[in-house]
Amino acid sequence: MPLAVSLRRVNGEINRLTHAFATAQGLHPTDVSALATVLDADGPVTPGILRARLGLTSGAVTACLDRLERAGHIRRTRDQADRRVVRIEYVDEARLAARAFFRPLAVAGERARVRFDDAELAVVLRFLDAFSEELDAFGAETALEEPPR
Repeated sequence: MPLAVSLRRVNGEINRLTHAFATAQGLHPTDVSALATVLDADGPVTPGILRARLGLTSGAVTACLDRLERAGHIRRTRDQADRRVVRIEYVDEARLAARAFFRPLAVAGERARVRFDDAELAVVLRFLDAFSEELDAFGAETALEEPPR
């Protein structure tokens, strides 16, 4: 099976689970993408980071954060050094609920992972990291282009 087909299949399955979680939580799929961004971040997440990462307008990010906050998934706090800066935190109880929902995905990932030795996994991770870098670069390039008419 060609690589592109395999990647689309994996992406489709993850999207299916994401939509199911969004529906179960009364959220929009974009809200789940925002939660994933907060969860995967190396440091504090701000609305500006979400806007850039998700390709949303400031108003759309605010609406997304309002929904997530009302649903109890995130909290917004002010930075102590600069009160103008808003930090977004994943609420611990909501994180536990998300982990429980996505547990089958983690189990499937572990079942697949054990089929590979460390050297093979290192190659897979290098590929996925390189692919993500290329997608980020492609996204940055296309964001600067005029939309087709």
